[in-house]
Amino acid sequence: MSPLARWGELTQAERDAAYNNSAAVTDSPVLNAAREVASTVFRTTNSLHLDLRYGPRERNTWDLFPLADPDAPCIVFIHGGYWQRNSKDQFANLIAGPHARGWAAALPGYTLAPDASLTEIAAEINAALDWLAAYGPARGINGPIVLSGWSAGGHLTAVCLGHPLVKAGLAISGIFELGPLRDTYLNEKLQLTEREIARLSPMRLQPVNKPLALAYGTAELPPLISDSRDLHALRSAAHLPGALIPVPRADHFTIVHELRDADGLLTRHLPLLLAET
Repeated sequence: MSPLARWGELTQAERDAAYNNSAAVTDSPVLNAAREVASTVFRTTNSLHLDLRYGPRERNTWDLFPLADPDAPCIVFIHGGYWQRNSKDQFANLIAGPHARGWAAALPGYTLAPDASLTEIAAEINAALDWLAAYGPARGINGPIVLSGWSAGGHLTAVCLGHPLVKAGLAISGIFELGPLRDTYLNEKLQLTEREIARLSPMRLQPVNKPLALAYGTAELPPLISDSRDLHALRSAAHLPGALIPVPRADHFTIVHELRDADGLLTRHLPLLLAET
């Protein structure tokens, strides 16, 4: 039984543990360190368009990785960290798979909580997409955009799917119902309001009529599994396109290998999303 089914009976420690991915995956520090090293290498060898400013705040910058063909499809990847940790430069290697298969790629930065509310963070992603629509073509990115992200980035992918620039989405290990987070350690920095929970929980929003694939690892924490399943069921009931992709044996940190690798399950799924548009 998912802990959400008996949420009111749980202790504070049990509620915190229900969403604590780092504690649930004991080798997460090793996996994170390897990703960061590989991302540094990727950025060093593809350094033409790094830290391009789209807004006034420190983290309002883009890393762009165009190809020779400006009309190649492009994956825009939003980093994770529960909206309060990490930075785009630590995740550059996760778009190596699509890049090797002829996809341009781009990673936006955003202000972290508590320096920004979740409302402000979502607005920054939309502002970044506005900038990419206006200035991306001059920097070699003019093809169809698939918005993607992991963890917090998966949530932001679903929230920002309606942006006019976006053709489809791939949300990886996202949280799509924010209500329970008020009762966990995550809310110390997020300070979610009732209005934000209502307006930024994809489970409570009118589904966007664009393809949205929802991926999760079968070894992830139960609330993350159920959120992906529940949002897919909601969208399926509205006859909207997009697959549910359970990645066998993947946990919250290894699932991204399926995008990092050129033959990864999620890398191979990207062209299918554009075929559904």
